Amino acid sequence: QLQASGGGLVQAGGSLRLSCAASGRRFSTYAMGWFRQLPGKEREFVAFIQRSAGSTGYADSVKGRFTISRDNAKNHVYLQMNTLKPEDTAVYYCAADPLDIGDRYENSYHYWGQGTQVTVSS
Repeated sequence: QLQASGGGLVQAGGSLRLSCAASGRRFSTYAMGWFRQLPGKEREFVAFIQRSAGSTGYADSVKGRFTISRDNAKNHVYLQMNTLKPEDTAVYYCAADPLDIGDRYENSYHYWGQGTQVTVSS
């Protein structure tokens, strides 16, 4: 089970840190990802991190502004979002990939959290 939190309302240029808490003892073996769904659009990839945290990947639209990290001891994955823009407004989802593939494709992620709303005002 995945529980995302940390969303909210922030002004453009501000920062937020999303957290995703995972239950179960296999968290450290999974790759984790963040996706988002903008209003009226399909869900899209944001970032992934493999189980060892040695490999990460980002969508071009967030590269250099967002950072994904994980704490396997706490069963948490984080998304630090800096220099937020109004176009980052979306519902953000965390997801778990039990095969530790680490990619941007939704089909690789078998478990999904409920989403947390991020709203960036201009």
